[in-house]
Amino acid sequence: MFNSDAFDYINLLDRAADASWMREKSIAHNIANVDTPGYKRKDVEFETTLKRAIIKTKQDDVLGAVTNLDAASLQPKVFTDYAGYSYRLDGNNVDIDTENVELASEQIKYQALTQGISQEFSRFKAVIK
Repeated sequence: MFNSDAFDYINLLDRAADASWMREKSIAHNIANVDTPGYKRKDVEFETTLKRAIIKTKQDDVLGAVTNLDAASLQPKVFTDYAGYSYRLDGNNVDIDTENVELASEQIKYQALTQGISQEFSRFKAVIK
């Protein structure tokens, strides 16, 4: 992570990409445990944390703009989804079809985030030339 205001957007994209990567790993872990009795699916929450930080930053700013958003404070959280719920007799609550769709979606999101980071560095490179 860079310590400059010029890199605020890149730092935010970096944090979002980290959360997306964590979510991909969590989904892959769910898929690997689809037949494990009693296993409860895991997921990663980041979007709600980001929305709260944006709302708070807008409220604190006189113009209602998103400035001084501390990307380092945005931490993704791993949680057990429907810990007390299972529609299967073995207590497992992983639905393989849902997990595969979520994995594909998260892979697209991660690719978009990394492309955004790359484009931002390309802009910096163009300015330096």
